[in-house]
Amino acid sequence: MTHRSDHAASPEDGTDNGPRTLHATTVCFAGQGLLILGAAGSGKSSLALQLLAYGADLVSDDRTIVTDREGVVFATAPTALRGKIEARGIGILAVKPAPACPVVLVVDMDQTEEARLPPEREITILTHRIPLLYKAENAAFSAAVLQFLRGGRCV
Repeated sequence: MTHRSDHAASPEDGTDNGPRTLHATTVCFAGQGLLILGAAGSGKSSLALQLLAYGADLVSDDRTIVTDREGVVFATAPTALRGKIEARGIGILAVKPAPACPVVLVVDMDQTEEARLPPEREITILTHRIPLLYKAENAAFSAAVLQFLRGGRCV
């Protein structure tokens, strides 16, 4: 059984497949994109930096443009943000920018996961349903997200 996030009805997502700019950070690992949603200070860039340390590539920090390409949601960076990520307490860091990447997973940093084994959730972006995870308060969260990108969730 799948659940839809409150973000699914957000005006940012729209009801058509036109390009949208989301308040989100995006990384890509092995051709698989992770869109990280959340308010300012929610940890989007921190999660992205952890994933970069594990070998992911930065698509965009803080703002992400999502577009529909032949039935797949792709993420890319606005020109002004390409190749930059904020590290609180350090400043803006230069990163080799990754090209547009298909979004296969979304993490909502504004929602905290309470369940040990949570239900499967989805979010709708540009009319496409994408698996959704909530932020988990544990040291292995970033590693678990990366493993999800590598192999998905067992059913």
